[in-house]
Amino acid sequence: MFSQKGNALVYEYDGETLLMEPWGDNGLRVRATRLARFPEEDWALLRVGGNSRIRFDDEDEAVITNGKLKAHVDADGMITYYNDKNIMLMQEYRRFPGFFSQYTSALKIEAREFKPIPGGDFALTARFLSLDKSEKIYGMGQYQQPYLDVKGMELELAQRNSQASVPFCVSSRGYGMLWNNPAIGRVCFGRNVTTWHAASTKALDYWVTAGDTPAELVENYAAVTGTVPMLPEYASGFWQCKLRYRTQEELLEVAREYKRRGLPVSVIVADYFHWAMQGEWKFDPTYWPDPEAMVSELNEMGIELAVSVWPTVDTRSENFGEMKERGYFIVSERGPRTCMDFMGNTLFFDATNPGARDYLWSKAKANYFDKGIKTFWLDEAEPEYMTYDFDHYRCHLGPNLQVGNLYPMLYAKAFYDGMKAEGRDEIVSLIRCAWAGSQRYGALLWSGDVHSSFACLRSQLAAGLNAGLAGIPWWTTDIGGFFGGYTKDPAFRELFARWFAFGAFCPVFRLHGYRFPLQPQFGTTESAKCVSGAPNEVWSYGEEIYHICEKYLRLRERLRPYVMENMRRAHEKGTPVMRPLFYDMPEDPQTWETEDQYLFGPDLLVAPVMETKQDWRRVYLPAGARWRDAWTGESHAGGQTIDVQTPLDRIPLFLKNDAELPISETSFVGKK
Repeated sequence: MFSQKGNALVYEYDGETLLMEPWGDNGLRVRATRLARFPEEDWALLRVGGNSRIRFDDEDEAVITNGKLKAHVDADGMITYYNDKNIMLMQEYRRFPGFFSQYTSALKIEAREFKPIPGGDFALTARFLSLDKSEKIYGMGQYQQPYLDVKGMELELAQRNSQASVPFCVSSRGYGMLWNNPAIGRVCFGRNVTTWHAASTKALDYWVTAGDTPAELVENYAAVTGTVPMLPEYASGFWQCKLRYRTQEELLEVAREYKRRGLPVSVIVADYFHWAMQGEWKFDPTYWPDPEAMVSELNEMGIELAVSVWPTVDTRSENFGEMKERGYFIVSERGPRTCMDFMGNTLFFDATNPGARDYLWSKAKANYFDKGIKTFWLDEAEPEYMTYDFDHYRCHLGPNLQVGNLYPMLYAKAFYDGMKAEGRDEIVSLIRCAWAGSQRYGALLWSGDVHSSFACLRSQLAAGLNAGLAGIPWWTTDIGGFFGGYTKDPAFRELFARWFAFGAFCPVFRLHGYRFPLQPQFGTTESAKCVSGAPNEVWSYGEEIYHICEKYLRLRERLRPYVMENMRRAHEKGTPVMRPLFYDMPEDPQTWETEDQYLFGPDLLVAPVMETKQDWRRVYLPAGARWRDAWTGESHAGGQTIDVQTPLDRIPLFLKNDAELPISETSFVGKK
């Protein structure tokens, strides 16, 4: 039953093999299968070492310990996890009478259930007891709901536009767990049982870690899945974008206007259909006649150009035939092969195919990178199937049901590997989706095509914080939301101002949106058929809003050294740039209850306004520090809730222990 293989613990019984290996300083990788051998893939995990101690107690149980984590396995193969203080952290669900078990039940529910699928492989369910009704669970990536604590919730383990499933969670009980399985599935963090499910897979595979603080858990996770590269300094400034600049001259004129007004801008983006047809990955010369000259002029102004890349390939495009011949597309299991029908019948390039990744990069290199463009916007990264029938598609690595969640990670890898081969180390790609490990390929996650509303703004705060806790510290959102904003609507202008202030305190500060009324069509060629929204520059919303935007543009510019300090921490340790209050101050119980505020780096508390017509809001100041109002200079003791005035031009900001940050040119700052 029990044996030792190297530094791993092996348990075998009734056709199932359980393998537990030390992975990192305080973690264990746990795998189980009913097949003859384990799959070779490590999925999100990097190959890292670990030192285990294994103890066998006759034939009835075994214990494996790595750092602060200990796992006890009984004669039935049931696992219980403890920390180094011998406090129980997790326990598998025991409701099945094993041969040796002292526990019996008529339910016959297994902790690790492999349900055979006709034709091979398994539908997998893994169950764990909920040991504490007060437990809180965080992380799991980006979901469009307003709750930071996901305990009691069911989450789909699948990628969709505005949903990024990154299956690493942090528990208030002192453990973290990565569901290291890219299969489509779901997880339910129930009050009685936590249930993980994969629709189709070959093996159970997860990684669990123990730590004394949330920061330690996240750092443990970063050590085994990787950290972001160092952010290029230019990316810490303001990004200007809209759907969509129709011509080279239109984009350049926007950049020139920012410079005429003396406004800071670091990146400007050429959105989709700057190309003639999907899958050609190059500028349409009709409207973008001289990309090299455009890049040169922008660089002289201190602005980088980012370009949109889609993974869609039109059946009429110049690359379609060659890519089909080489097998570089995701295929449909039945019926027509069209994966998306926006502006043409298109297929998605297969990011799980190394040849397809190399092919796409070769086109991007020749048509963009070699022209001086080094920032890419990898859109449609889920990918966004015309219908999310996940069982309908098959990838190079296997059925979409088994590997589909890998797509955004490997899409980012294509551009990371390509730029790395060209000698670049500071690599960032704006991308609409992510999975565990995406961070190591320079993935800057944004929250997708979200609605322009205060309710949606509230959900973005939870999304950004949970993405950071799931190991994705580079995160941003469409300021103002993507859909539904009318530029002359006073209600939208109010929302825009509040969102813009919030955006200034996101890891990346980026303006984007599909504004109304739409602009007239410009040109008659294929790419011109794609609509363009109303102007979306900071001067597009009237004088009052303009001056508010100018205030936060200049504030962010002054904060860029502080932003880069925190980007260094993200690169070195995986520390989220924006994080919940409990990340830095877990000893204060109230920080675990506060979900509408956050820390931007260690020294700045941000309390965004996320309701309409809100001229004041309550702010909790964590215990263990003094907090200085960055606008008024008033100092407050921690451990209390105060009322703060919130005129339209002000987002509540508090400096921890008199930290010196240049919030405004005349703001009060602490003295050290």
